[in-house]
Amino acid sequence: MLQLADIRAAAARLQGQVMRTPCVESRTLSQVTGARVFLKFENLQFTATFKERGACNKLVQLDQAERARGVIAMSAGNHAQGVAYHAQRLGIRAVIVMPRFTPGVKVERTRGFGAEVVLHGDTLDEARGHALELAAREQLVFVHPYDDEAIVAGQGTAAIEMLEDVPQLDTLLVSVGGGGLIAGMALAAKALKPSVEVVGVQTLRFPNMYNAVKHQALPQGLSTIAEGIAVGTPGRIPQAIIERDVDDIVLVDEGDIEQAIVMLLEIEKTLVEGAGAAGLAAMLKEPGRFAGRTVGLVLGGGNIDPLLLAAIIERGMVRAGRLARIRVSARDVPGSLARITATVAQAGANVNEVHHQRAFTMLAAQNVEIELVIQARGAPHVEAVLQALGDAGFQAVRL
Repeated sequence: MLQLADIRAAAARLQGQVMRTPCVESRTLSQVTGARVFLKFENLQFTATFKERGACNKLVQLDQAERARGVIAMSAGNHAQGVAYHAQRLGIRAVIVMPRFTPGVKVERTRGFGAEVVLHGDTLDEARGHALELAAREQLVFVHPYDDEAIVAGQGTAAIEMLEDVPQLDTLLVSVGGGGLIAGMALAAKALKPSVEVVGVQTLRFPNMYNAVKHQALPQGLSTIAEGIAVGTPGRIPQAIIERDVDDIVLVDEGDIEQAIVMLLEIEKTLVEGAGAAGLAAMLKEPGRFAGRTVGLVLGGGNIDPLLLAAIIERGMVRAGRLARIRVSARDVPGSLARITATVAQAGANVNEVHHQRAFTMLAAQNVEIELVIQARGAPHVEAVLQALGDAGFQAVRL
């Protein structure tokens, strides 16, 4: 089994090849969560993901014959970019097998690093099977995204840096997919500071490691906004370390992750994908559990599809009451719509969308239902808009 010495050796190999990312306190998130929160900005890596650590550590240890053969990996995107970038930098051919659902931004960035991308299967497990077939057929070196000691050791270097920068950390919250990151970090953290608590975070839709470690049988979903940790089968090497060194694994749902993404964007002005925001999602879901502690979060990646990000931001605005849908009943006469929008404007809100409904309504034929999507300052402001419409003689309700 891996030792701290292996992770220290990986850290030495990565010097000058992978960025030592900052680990700094977020005073606002600390106020929000009731804990002292430190963020490890792995989304600032060149490929915007911590996966560079493991990929680089693996590739620099290949001998000349292996480099000449080339490498192959399967990945939903971040491991792909880490392997592709460092393979290109080291002059090694790279073939990457990615599931068909992989966000286009990750596919194109992987191709941009010179890798040959093969889209196959709907899950990582299906992509893995095809990658192994290609590896055997073309004699390529298979670079597993998490079930490899060199990969685990590389990922573990993040914990060494965090504890060097913030020795007072007493809790590490780490996203879990196949387990490579948390295994390496837990091994390093427990060796350096045995009292530190290491907690893994998985999405409720892909609880593979949670099931394996806790001997549960929670069902697995089909998709998640945290596709970077949507792994069907946990890694054998990481699982052994997790069972020994990880204190607990918690589950978060899609809404928790969406909220975390929006908060990081608004508060920290940093873009974090679903998998990378899972740690903060756990704190938002269970604030009492981490209150008063000094918590380190790894912002594991910033590769997110722009259209998905737009949808998440919009849904976040709805949850915060800053975007609301209201229905106004009015007489179907000239000037009614103008009076309604003018009333909304005078109340300080902005109209985003307008939809008239004449046929599909139970109102009298002379009346019309108008649905508005409005921008407001929050839920109390929406109520103020509804009150203003009522005072102006309209019937208005929030949908």
